[in-house]
Amino acid sequence: MRRLFVPLACAALITSLAQAQSPVPPSTLPAATAVVPQTIALTLDNAVQTALQQNPQLRAAAAELDATDGAVRQAGLLPNPVLAVDQEDTRSSTRTTTVQLSQTLEMGGKRAARVELAQRGKDIAALDLVTRRSDIRAMTVQAFFDALTAQERVKVAEESLRIAGSGADAAMRRVTAGKVSPTEETRARVAQSTARIDLRQAEAERSAALRALTAVMGAPDGSIQRLDGNVDVLPVAPTAADIVARLADAPSVRRAQMQVQQADAGYSLARTRAVPDVTVGVGGKRAQELGRTQAVISVSVPLPFFDRNQGAQLEALRKRDAAQANAQAEELRLRSEVLQMADLLQARKDEVETLRREVLPGAQSAYEAARTGFELGKFSFLDALDAQRTWLQVRSQYFAAVAQVHRSAAEIERQLGTTDRP
Repeated sequence: MRRLFVPLACAALITSLAQAQSPVPPSTLPAATAVVPQTIALTLDNAVQTALQQNPQLRAAAAELDATDGAVRQAGLLPNPVLAVDQEDTRSSTRTTTVQLSQTLEMGGKRAARVELAQRGKDIAALDLVTRRSDIRAMTVQAFFDALTAQERVKVAEESLRIAGSGADAAMRRVTAGKVSPTEETRARVAQSTARIDLRQAEAERSAALRALTAVMGAPDGSIQRLDGNVDVLPVAPTAADIVARLADAPSVRRAQMQVQQADAGYSLARTRAVPDVTVGVGGKRAQELGRTQAVISVSVPLPFFDRNQGAQLEALRKRDAAQANAQAEELRLRSEVLQMADLLQARKDEVETLRREVLPGAQSAYEAARTGFELGKFSFLDALDAQRTWLQVRSQYFAAVAQVHRSAAEIERQLGTTDRP
């Protein structure tokens, strides 16, 4: 009995050790790069590069991609052999012991179908990483221009406070000279206090925008003090032809198409499971009463009379049909939404150009004329204050419109995907 049992046990043990000791590839996830953003004059390119290197969401997506390597490897493994020991009777003189080593042989291409399905999951995870990079890039661009326009609003508020202070001083001189009522000075001081409040609010909005930018970049809070950029340089709105040409490469469309491939691989796997596997075994049977060892060879095959995996095949087939319909629907949805966003982007660019060419110069000219007239005693302070308020409101409207333009352009790039690939 020992001569029979020891070789079989050794064979099973060697097989298990060979599988257990196969090297597991180390994680390819790069460690967070210790990139310190510039504390002065951070540019858009630096902000985007820092975000793509340090954003924790990207590191998480990369880890998810690495995890799929294990799924692909697991799908390609063979079934483990089975070592069975069967003993009849407990008396040493009459007992019979059977030792058998069995191995299941997968039929119908099950292993290849499993690997194919796992590979499709890996492809989707890789595309998810690309999609996340596009998302982070768009979020960084939006946050950068939000902070840049907030920085410009602070400059406007500082200028407003300076103008209000100048108007208050002029009103005080005219009151001292007895040319206007003291209420003019009171109004001027109120306007100056309001401008000071507006400046504090603008500074708070700038700080919040900078914190949002550092968050998406994965940078330490407070590491960015000033941005280097020009909000007046507007992005180019894509044409309808450009949008249609880029639709096929859009991340959401590509993902929907990959889900069709994944569903097709799932259907192929379901079909292979309709083919029964074969289990073969070899061993020995030791009968103490007879005093001899007999060889045991077994072959077992399930008979697919009732279960041919037909229900799972139907489910997988319908899921594939649903994935194909979803892919078509996603392309139509994206086409409609991006074309609408492109029209809206062009309308906002036209608004910015109108404000820049017509409204802003007119409001500034009216304010300068009212201020000069007030200093010369031709207009009241209310006239000058109203012209000043109109000019500052137009400037705030201009920066808000510029921020919307950059935000819309970044959203279009996020939907269509960038040319950047990891």
